[in-house]
Amino acid sequence: MVLCAVIIIAIIGYSFLTMPDNRNGAEKLGDAIHELPKGVDKAARQLEDRTPGEKLGDAVKDTGDDIKRNSQ
Repeated sequence: MVLCAVIIIAIIGYSFLTMPDNRNGAEKLGDAIHELPKGVDKAARQLEDRTPGEKLGDAVKDTGDDIKRNSQ
């Protein structure tokens, strides 16, 4: 029973993390403008078609970079 629950959760998680980006051009541009104060590279990422998994990976990397920068 527990194994079935774990498999179902894994399938749902995988499908969520690999969903396509359904934002239209105006939404992408708005997100890019919002991210512009954090850097041009972060703003440019918002214009790409990225899955939620890729966005999550970027957020983790950015957080790690911020921690490194603040601890020096």
